[in-house]
Amino acid sequence: MFKKVLVAEDHDIVNKGVITTLSDLNIANIDAVHYCDDALLKIKKAILDKKPYELLITDLSFNKDHRNQKIHSGEDLIATLKEVQPDLKIVVFSIKNLLQKVRSLVLNYGINAYVCKGRRGPKELTIAIKTVFNNKPYLSPQVNLALSSKSHLEIDDFDINLVHYLSKGISQEAISELLKKDKISPSSISSIEKHLNTLKIQFKAKNTIHLVSLFKDLGLI
Repeated sequence: MFKKVLVAEDHDIVNKGVITTLSDLNIANIDAVHYCDDALLKIKKAILDKKPYELLITDLSFNKDHRNQKIHSGEDLIATLKEVQPDLKIVVFSIKNLLQKVRSLVLNYGINAYVCKGRRGPKELTIAIKTVFNNKPYLSPQVNLALSSKSHLEIDDFDINLVHYLSKGISQEAISELLKKDKISPSSISSIEKHLNTLKIQFKAKNTIHLVSLFKDLGLI
């Protein structure tokens, strides 16, 4: 089992729960931080001391407070650590269950496990830690379709943002203006309509409302 683990979590109750889970696995050397910047500093120091961490368990969302931070999210922390310590095993423990986000974290940053917070969170976290220790990946059941080869996941951030705007009740005309303002291409109304029609066919959606509903059911928005 892992001998040295770092926990990055800004909620004390969750932090204590994760530490309890690790202690139950007889992991003696456990450190915890509330800020991503502190996590990076600890990991760098551990490398310099030639006593590196073997596992990082991190949330994705960190609340802002009075303290200025250079790294504001777990995702940014993970991206940074892949340069600092490429062999560090990483388990994400988050309330977010967006499939596209999980897919991105696995494919772009090589995280080893993604565990969804919730009623079964502690049990799944235990399973994830054991699985990762045996050099195997783990995804919570809620997001285990993230790496599916099915075509409904072969969509990009543009498509997801487009449907997200629609879910907020924003018209296609207004979406076009927002895209132009952010210098995102394509931004024309005809291009937006074309993308939506393609998505409706792909998802077998009867209309735009049905498409939004399907995206929500799949955890894409």
